[in-house]
Amino acid sequence: MVIGEGFTDRFMTDDEALAIMAAGVGQLDLDGKRVVVIIPDGTRSGPVPLCFHGLTDLLQGRVAKLDLLIALGTHAPMDEAAILRHVGITAEERATRYASVGIYNHNWQDGLCHIGTIPASEISALSDGLMAEDVRIEVNARLFDYDHVIICGPVFPHEIAGFSGGNKYFFPGVSGPDVINFTHWLAAVITNLKTIGVPNAPVRRVLDRAAAMIDLPKSCFSMVVKGQDDLAGLFFGTPEESQAAAVELSAQLHIVYLERPVHTVLSVMPTLYDDIWTAGKGMYKMEPVVADGGTVIIYAPHIDEVSYTHGAVLDRIGYHVRDYFLADMERYAEEPRGVMAHATQVKGTGTYINGVEEPRVNVVLATGVPKERCERINLGYMDPAAIDLEEWMRRTDEGVLVVPRSGELLHRLKA
Repeated sequence: MVIGEGFTDRFMTDDEALAIMAAGVGQLDLDGKRVVVIIPDGTRSGPVPLCFHGLTDLLQGRVAKLDLLIALGTHAPMDEAAILRHVGITAEERATRYASVGIYNHNWQDGLCHIGTIPASEISALSDGLMAEDVRIEVNARLFDYDHVIICGPVFPHEIAGFSGGNKYFFPGVSGPDVINFTHWLAAVITNLKTIGVPNAPVRRVLDRAAAMIDLPKSCFSMVVKGQDDLAGLFFGTPEESQAAAVELSAQLHIVYLERPVHTVLSVMPTLYDDIWTAGKGMYKMEPVVADGGTVIIYAPHIDEVSYTHGAVLDRIGYHVRDYFLADMERYAEEPRGVMAHATQVKGTGTYINGVEEPRVNVVLATGVPKERCERINLGYMDPAAIDLEEWMRRTDEGVLVVPRSGELLHRLKA
């Protein structure tokens, strides 16, 4: 049974959130057990310090061991200073009060445990017949040092899983490359427009099936966040049940409906995104409301890197529509499909006919990524210094949409 509540007209108080944490943890048999809490990295919004302090207060002294594992997926590891800011403690507190609490970065290329394979026949059923291949499932081997896993993270509309949260914190959060590449490519082939904001999307079904292979008790606190860390809802239960409850609230709070398409979007990216790999959400969440031939400008003067992890691959393959890659998959057979997925989802839908690529939307980077590199990776360029935000805000009646803190609210057309 799911424990929790959510609001569309106000935010939760800290006391309300802590009461849900206490009720959730209180029903678990954790005395003397080893517990690991999986949390998001710094590219996700949410009151992580509140969760850290709440759960450590509840569990320290009750459990035999308590650690945290940061669900990085393929993101760059967080250094010590970033981790301290992320969980809201000082270096002194880390060395004293929380000295026994380990905090670990996930490594998607090392320290993995193979837990099974989803056979092609199941993949065919889960993907509605779109793909049929064996998918190898690996997770961080550290998980099996514990008796219970608790996930604590937010739920938003998501380009890969329909909505984030729940078992997505295992895959890609703390998993190996095979399942990451497969699920991301499956979503890319389906396309962002047909996946984002869709409950029980095909990739979600694959994630839940893969999570069933993790032979450990699993619980989940699913947060619904508005803004940087304002908590509108918190739900506790199994990863599947709590995530589904959070999806119902997220669909009300995180989807903005427009009457008509716009021809230009200025996605103003917050500093929580530090490369185009993460700031691509400025396109994903806006693509549904852009008119054919329109433009999305990803405005992030603070970003000067395409991807800290996958930049070399993206320099090599560039950003292209899905059908560009599908037309010559042999050429890209050795490239990681997860990176290809990012490339085509940022580029958006379009056609590739007789060697001519026609994206539906023109994607422009107004960032610290140089013009030459933008041209090399097949994205547009605009000097961020040439953008006057106040002037852009005055153009909203001209078919222009300016989105402050872009990347979390999905925009759709009412029709």
